[in-house]
Amino acid sequence: MAIKIIDFDNKYSKHFYDLNIEWLKTFFYVEPFDEEVLSKPENYIIDKGGFIFFAIKDDKIVGTVALMPTDTNGILELTKMAVLPEERGQKIGQLLLQHCIDFGKTQHLKALLLYSNTKLENAIYLYRKYGFIELELEKNSPYVRSDIKMLLEY
Repeated sequence: MAIKIIDFDNKYSKHFYDLNIEWLKTFFYVEPFDEEVLSKPENYIIDKGGFIFFAIKDDKIVGTVALMPTDTNGILELTKMAVLPEERGQKIGQLLLQHCIDFGKTQHLKALLLYSNTKLENAIYLYRKYGFIELELEKNSPYVRSDIKMLLEY
């Protein structure tokens, strides 16, 4: 079945929260900042000029990703990407990533920035495949769990 990527609608806020909390609990742990952002996506992402997208398959939300504003104009942070456990391995993450890259081009962004962790080998491989390059991680990284910072310039 075809997977469709749609824009944020607040009726899907709970899916955004649930998908990301599950992913964090599976691979890491939930930081207080995560809980705050995930429980109020409109306040922290949409209202600040960010974007949230959802992957839908058979009328069911199966994945999500966000683009959050950074302190640098024209650079958005690719963040909060998660896919339902039973749907992983079907390239849904790749579809979401490609959608964000294409969206960034249409919005004439300068770049997409992301923070990740090198234990997520498949994700890091994917980011490199799509042209992200590694940057030096600042000492005061916004996420305790991140050990890699990457950038895709347009």
